[in-house]
Amino acid sequence: MKILLIEDEAGLVRVLTDLLSRRGYEVASCLTGETGVETAAKRAFDLIILDVMLPGIDGFEVCRRLRRSGIQGPILMLTALGDTRDKVAGLEGGADDYVTKPYDPDELLARIAALIRRASFSGGSELRSFEFDGKTVDFVKSRLVHKGKTLDLSERESRLLRYFVEHRGEIVTRETLLQEVWGYQSVPLTRTVDVHIVWLRQKIEEDPKNPRYILTVHGHGYRFSV
Repeated sequence: MKILLIEDEAGLVRVLTDLLSRRGYEVASCLTGETGVETAAKRAFDLIILDVMLPGIDGFEVCRRLRRSGIQGPILMLTALGDTRDKVAGLEGGADDYVTKPYDPDELLARIAALIRRASFSGGSELRSFEFDGKTVDFVKSRLVHKGKTLDLSERESRLLRYFVEHRGEIVTRETLLQEVWGYQSVPLTRTVDVHIVWLRQKIEEDPKNPRYILTVHGHGYRFSV
């Protein structure tokens, strides 16, 4: 498995490269966002680890450029920023998950393995599209069409919405979503599910604060209703 590491701290690059190499990953590294975008355009990677605080263009902009260029593989952001808004900005820009520095090496490796495992999984019976209330979701191209307008979904948003559609009417727990959509075998303490649902509601709901489709079932999880 090939990993691209975009990180400007040389010491951390050495530590992460050693950690990942010992787990069997092939690691390429870039010290700036610009070179990271260029490298990702030239080679295929199974996962990209992206630091937020980079010289020149920051990790948020790098992530947006990677997604706009058509790169759909998993992106894991490393951030020293503790503000939830910064984490949400990364997820909105197309990141699949984030780890806050200082991170636990075992947690980082688990997140990487889960993202790669989920990205490599594919099944011919997976739902390709779905229509509801005048909206058409294309799960292959990760986009939503409504009233003649096309709205891009991140890869994770597309997977999350597809899982909801395939289990519409059912109460789905956060733990189930982390296992089935994110690919975790053991469930970590994370608000990733809630953050992704906030942004998914922004894209499919007429009034995200009073959702009609993705409903919160307090104490249990969520239910998709159409």
